[in-house]
Amino acid sequence: MLPRKSIIPEEFALPALVSRIPRKPVFRDRVNKARFIAKSGACNLANKNIREQGRFLQDVFTTLVDLKWRFTLVIFTMTFLCSWLLFAMGWWLVAFAHGDLDTNSKPVIDQCVTNVNSFTSAFLFSIEVQVTIGFGGRMITEQCTAAITMLILQNIIGLIINAVMLGCIFMKTAQSHRRAETLIFSRHAVIAVRNNRLCFMVRVGDLRKSMIINAAVRLQVVRKTTTPEGEIIPIHQIDVQTESVVASNSIFLLAPLIICHVIDKDSPLYDLSAMELQCSDLEVIVILEGVVETTGITTQARTSYVTEEIQWGHRFLPIVAEEEGLYSVDYSKFGNTVKVATPQCSARELDEKPSILIQTLQKSELSHQNSLRKRNSMRRNNSMRKSNSMRRNNSALAVPKVQFLTPEGESNLAVT
Repeated sequence: MLPRKSIIPEEFALPALVSRIPRKPVFRDRVNKARFIAKSGACNLANKNIREQGRFLQDVFTTLVDLKWRFTLVIFTMTFLCSWLLFAMGWWLVAFAHGDLDTNSKPVIDQCVTNVNSFTSAFLFSIEVQVTIGFGGRMITEQCTAAITMLILQNIIGLIINAVMLGCIFMKTAQSHRRAETLIFSRHAVIAVRNNRLCFMVRVGDLRKSMIINAAVRLQVVRKTTTPEGEIIPIHQIDVQTESVVASNSIFLLAPLIICHVIDKDSPLYDLSAMELQCSDLEVIVILEGVVETTGITTQARTSYVTEEIQWGHRFLPIVAEEEGLYSVDYSKFGNTVKVATPQCSARELDEKPSILIQTLQKSELSHQNSLRKRNSMRRNNSMRKSNSMRRNNSALAVPKVQFLTPEGESNLAVT
């Protein structure tokens, strides 16, 4: 038996109507690749499963300096308290062995330490000896050699503890990365044509007036590579040569400078076009090193640029201007860029076909001329409209003449 045909046409059935409803596209969050160096310069690296933890104790001073402030202050306080308590126990044992705790059986002159009759008084005397306070109520006599030996031993150990703890506090307050907080980098890196070559450029600057001596800038490209043998290198570091006028590669960081890397055949960016750069997972690390002029400590500032932070076809705006006989720097435009004509091809294609650069520059020149013509025509139209509107206003303000007729038939002109 044939199935009964529905009265409702198939095109108006519920499945057909549901299939016609336009579905909203589903956007999934893009999984960002972990960067090796953060924008602040911190290394995005976690050490796990370190079995030989005792190696950190072999260099106690560096371990104390690398600790956080709260742990350093706790260790600083506990070290002095433990040393005071330890030597307080020693002074109490000396007094106990000599019989000084029984004040009724022995006069004060025959005691090793006067007025040390309990552990509390021994603890107070230990603090006075190590901190060299000397209130005058307690002092060592010539009656026992053990007390003199204990005094010499506590002074030596107390000086060592003071030297280590104060040196640790000084090194934490004078760390080199504190000076790096005033060394700034541009938010984005740019790729544009400079001297007929594609160049990778970043801007660096120093906010302080005290200079960085022997400042040098290094560039590295970090990316995941695979060798012909199939070995995967997750962090492959490639040194990048920067453009420098001196052989030592040092810069005079008096004002903000643009660090330029010419993308040539030795550059890891040589085969990358604008589209290929956005799809790659490389990271460019910028390292600025130098000696602080005021302290003489070597400092280092770091940052990195992933592919989303590299602007192709942009150039940094000039921020240094001469005003009233001196140079002024406008840091509000430190990271500002402007779009310029740049070929979208790779540096290899640009070297093989130099006509691409010529065509790009010609197109930009034509577009610039067309924009100038449009601006001039708009200015002319605006000026003509203004002149026409002024003429209309003047004609509307003109005074009309009215003619009156007298009974004698004579006409009189009156102006109203």
